[in-house]
Amino acid sequence: MLDSADIERAVEALGFEVVQMERGGGRQRPLLRLRIDRPGLSNPRSGVTVDDCVAVTRELRGALEDGADEDWVLEVSSPGVERPLVKPVDYDRFAGSRIRVRGYGPLADRGRKLEGTLLGMVKGRPGTFALEIEGDRVEIPLELVASARLVYDWDAAGGVGGR
Repeated sequence: MLDSADIERAVEALGFEVVQMERGGGRQRPLLRLRIDRPGLSNPRSGVTVDDCVAVTRELRGALEDGADEDWVLEVSSPGVERPLVKPVDYDRFAGSRIRVRGYGPLADRGRKLEGTLLGMVKGRPGTFALEIEGDRVEIPLELVASARLVYDWDAAGGVGGR
């Protein structure tokens, strides 16, 4: 069985990055769920295709089953248009995009859930990003963030994507 670093290296060798990696399932049927993306793209609609997911699955399948007693379930997908922001570089990469942030507690005296335009990481304040909310600039330390994701404007897209 590959460890997380081996999996990330294998995915990167194919030209992708691991956005999220989850392990689950039971002992009889362990599960590895990966969300992959193309590094550097700031438009989540131009990212990963089904063929890309198949290529990563094929590359990892053999390595997962090599020497393993159990039958692994492997799920590989795109992070979607409402992609999670999980690394500090994501906050610069998607600057200018609308995001939704959920905090472990209140954020910037505005509540646990915020939505605004991402301004990027704050220069001179490591681990802090800026968000514009109704014309106000709000700075939020990453350590206070439980989750953050892009907000896709389904109305502007004409309902593309099944909504």
